[in-house]
Amino acid sequence: MSENTPVAVADSAHDRPTLRPGELTPSPHEPLGMLAATWAIMRKDLLLEWRGRARVNATIFFAVLTLLLFSFAVGPYHNLLAQNAPGYLWLAILLSSVLSLGESQRIESENAAFEGLRLLAVKASAVFFGKALVNTLFLFGLGLVLVPIAIALYSMSVALSPWALVATLLLGCAAISAPGTLYAAIAVQARARDVVLPLLMFPILVPGLLAAVKATTLVVQGDPMGQLASWMVLLVTFNLVYWFLCALMFGRVMEE
Repeated sequence: MSENTPVAVADSAHDRPTLRPGELTPSPHEPLGMLAATWAIMRKDLLLEWRGRARVNATIFFAVLTLLLFSFAVGPYHNLLAQNAPGYLWLAILLSSVLSLGESQRIESENAAFEGLRLLAVKASAVFFGKALVNTLFLFGLGLVLVPIAIALYSMSVALSPWALVATLLLGCAAISAPGTLYAAIAVQARARDVVLPLLMFPILVPGLLAAVKATTLVVQGDPMGQLASWMVLLVTFNLVYWFLCALMFGRVMEE
């Protein structure tokens, strides 16, 4: 029996299937596609918001309080409130975006999520688009919540189609989210991040915010001169330029 043992071992070794050279080591993970990676980042952020909902509640409360403060500051002048209602609406969204954007990046920094994303085969532009789209949807939802409140507080009415107001809100929120996502990722690394973020973000947003306010004013109060199209073109151009530039620069931010 002992003499047959080496033969059995030799036979088992001989019968073992030979591996190909590529199968000797585990195959590396292939990088995710751009759309798949963007959706994965969006799904992760949406799940975090759904489970926590702290940022949602705090941001909505802050935005509603801002609208109330504007109405208290102006007083009983209903005509002035109705005339400046689009500006108050966008100021409430802008100020609330600072709180929302800063909180979204703080979660990533505290949980070391960026370090984990660096180890994966995920493009920095996909990370940017995923986070910026989630921030856009969040601010857009906030705007939809604030519009009925502004109508009730400021006696605001919509002269043109409500879909024009929805399109203006979406484009304006996208104009805030693209630079806001980039600068929030930069500011989260600073000690005084709550101060650094508005200082970096507000000057860049002036053209986009101005176009959003003007377009909303025309939708609300009427457009007898046909100026809405030009302001919408400016808003779309602002979005195209800054979404492209911020996606290019986000890789440097992740590396640092």
